[in-house]
Amino acid sequence: MSTLNVNTINAATSGQAVAVDVKNPRSFRNLIINGAMQVAQRGTSSTTNGYGSVDRFAVENSGVDEAPTHAQVDVASGTTPYTLGFRKALKITNGNQTSGAGAADFINFSTQLEAQDIAQSGWNYTSTSSFITLSFWIKSSVAQDFKGYLSMEDGTERSYPYATGTLTANTWTKITKTIPGSSSPALQADNNASKGFVFSLWPFIGTNYTDNSVTENAWMTYAGGTRTKDATSTWYTTNDATLEITGVQLEVGSYATDFEHRSYGEELDRCQRYYWKWLPGHVYGNLGVGWASSSSEVSTVISYPVTMRSSPSFTTGGSFRGVMASRADSFTPTLQRAGLNTAYLRSTGGSGFTQGEVGEYGANNDDDAYVAFSAEL
Repeated sequence: MSTLNVNTINAATSGQAVAVDVKNPRSFRNLIINGAMQVAQRGTSSTTNGYGSVDRFAVENSGVDEAPTHAQVDVASGTTPYTLGFRKALKITNGNQTSGAGAADFINFSTQLEAQDIAQSGWNYTSTSSFITLSFWIKSSVAQDFKGYLSMEDGTERSYPYATGTLTANTWTKITKTIPGSSSPALQADNNASKGFVFSLWPFIGTNYTDNSVTENAWMTYAGGTRTKDATSTWYTTNDATLEITGVQLEVGSYATDFEHRSYGEELDRCQRYYWKWLPGHVYGNLGVGWASSSSEVSTVISYPVTMRSSPSFTTGGSFRGVMASRADSFTPTLQRAGLNTAYLRSTGGSGFTQGEVGEYGANNDDDAYVAFSAEL
């Protein structure tokens, strides 16, 4: 009997790279959080400029006549991404840009990684013989080439422009980009929780930000006016054009492996490091234990489900109430202090409480009440 002793076996089947690392199984290899678009804590559809729908993916715009809609949508059965296990996608629906494609106009989407995630990834980003590979599935209602770039944010900012190539309309296409490290220009990744790496793709980018002298698929010093080559405007000037993306993966190595599917719970934990939204689930849902800090104030301390990246900002909506032994009264929570693991909320506007008594702090007769904490990059 013969014995085969190898570290890694690589093979290609139906266009999908398969890797088996015998000594070092490559679980948790995808550096992108929520790449299968499973988690949407803020909501499933939004026209917000920035984060508003799928977690960890911001959709930004400038100069538009009508804001695009970004939404978490279902992947249609029978499509290739569906057969590979993808059930959700991020979909951008263009508004009606009646004034045409302006030089300062743009729509983009991006996801940002902490610098320490790159620094500790195993990618030797200063070596041209060490690689990181980006892959994703994309579908456009308009046949055209789309531009994007990666950026390394620490030290002198560097960017890596790329293009998808011309997509066939209404057809899912897998894009793969293998990116080498670079010592000239030098890349830098600090070992901290600040923004270190950005993946972005631009359904449209105006000529204020582009230049045909840009070399694609090569590192360069970032400049706001030379982010990509000039971009086609067909998608942007087509009313209600759509673009969908799913299966975003960034991994160390010179080829794309099959997508690392993680459970909803695993992705939710990762997303909640950057954003956590508490919803009551029902009327009078309980947020925490409250105490009357004065006759008109009720306070509570709440714990986040995971440690957040940094001390978060706070938003709230709907109606809340404190239920004490002496009485119940409604109010709006305000943030007093927020750390990495807990937040102290205080609410004013009540009356008749007995200072020092303990009770319940939660939603009023309002199942749309929420508190949210953001530590986005």
